[in-house]
Amino acid sequence: MSRVLIVDDEADIRELLSLTLQRMGLETDCAGNEFEATQLMLKHSYDLCLTDMRLPDGDGLKLLEHVGRHYAKTPVAVITAHGSAENAVAALKAGAFDYVSKPIQLQHLRDLVRQALKLNVVDKPKKASKSQAQVFKDLLGTSAAIERAKEMIGKVARSQAPVYISGESGSGKELAARLVHHQSARSDGPFVPVNCGAIPENLMESEFFGYRKGAFTGADQDKPGFFQAAHRGTLFLDEVAELPLLMQVKLLRAIQEKSVRQVGSTDEAAADVRIISATHQDLHQLVAAGDFRQDLFYRLAVVELRMPPLREMRDDIPALTSAILARMTAPLRVTPPKLSFGALKALQTYPFPGNVRELENTLERALALASGDEIRVEDLQLGAHDDTQIITKQDLVGLRASLPLPEYLERIEKEAIVEALHKTRFNRTRTAKLLGITFRALRYRMEKLGINDELGRNDGQ
Repeated sequence: MSRVLIVDDEADIRELLSLTLQRMGLETDCAGNEFEATQLMLKHSYDLCLTDMRLPDGDGLKLLEHVGRHYAKTPVAVITAHGSAENAVAALKAGAFDYVSKPIQLQHLRDLVRQALKLNVVDKPKKASKSQAQVFKDLLGTSAAIERAKEMIGKVARSQAPVYISGESGSGKELAARLVHHQSARSDGPFVPVNCGAIPENLMESEFFGYRKGAFTGADQDKPGFFQAAHRGTLFLDEVAELPLLMQVKLLRAIQEKSVRQVGSTDEAAADVRIISATHQDLHQLVAAGDFRQDLFYRLAVVELRMPPLREMRDDIPALTSAILARMTAPLRVTPPKLSFGALKALQTYPFPGNVRELENTLERALALASGDEIRVEDLQLGAHDDTQIITKQDLVGLRASLPLPEYLERIEKEAIVEALHKTRFNRTRTAKLLGITFRALRYRMEKLGINDELGRNDGQ
């Protein structure tokens, strides 16, 4: 039977917490101050410590530090005063598993306790699912940069703290988010990735929070949003910098209150989700420029995880290349080709502005161009601005005669975007500027036209 230590100087709070946890089938011990808590820890082993932030002879952060130093496997959750966001964030930054605010909502408390106790199960060796095994397998490399990222992933997986993943486009931010989820106590819950840059602004609230039947024209039935879909799991907000300021306010409230309200409803619903966010932009600069709310950044970036660019992992390129080629040729049931000495050297010296995603595109192109069982330097076409066959004016005239007008216009738009992407080496910010549209509009058009799928590019890689 799992055992929980409750630390609070108010007897009625201790009694409420103790009764609630005992009804969950847990053993409990109670302490009224930090000294009593440390003495109980010498006598018993605990699966969870639940402590108030304010204690007569210290504070919850001091006790958190003590537990982390002497009982590293015991998760600590803190109880904060209502509306005390600073204390909650400080506790999470210090390593707390999670927090619960006064007045205590018992359902939130039960969810927190269940998640914390799952850590003991997660820590035990177990056979990974096929999807988990694939995720672990894809984060290759032994360089110092990627090893630091792996170590950080392991640390943040043991808490519920919001994680902000920074890194250049194509550096593996979604892959890192999936790893955090699969190694966490929420691994049996859903992982819901959201591309914030691909959602039209007027649909954001209904997409994030859902809507009730009749809320607006066309709402002919209730529809859950991303928060409901990620309940008891992880919500990954990719390109979070693309959220408009009004949506940032609503997202901040949902995170602080741990509840959401569907469009057209007057009722609040609990949102038990862990938020992981990412962007290739510099959020610190956006906050300084007033383009991203500082209070939201404060809540999202409790823990920051940096994914290194490929140029900091040059020694890992041979292993990455072998794994990517093996994956690409597996469906064909053929032996993956080898790289010539010159080709491998070229890959290790190329800057790869598009990081792992660009490496994958380069190798996919090389597979198509290579003859025999060896990839040569010329097959890589490194630095080529445009390897696609752009449709000529004469071709377009023929297309216009054979296609309906909407399909004809989409074909032109698609070719223009693909050409611009290649010219900027898949830098989407520069591509948007080249095309004279916003970054959000570019992401939306790419999603609508299926350009990501056509290029074989995964935003999380």
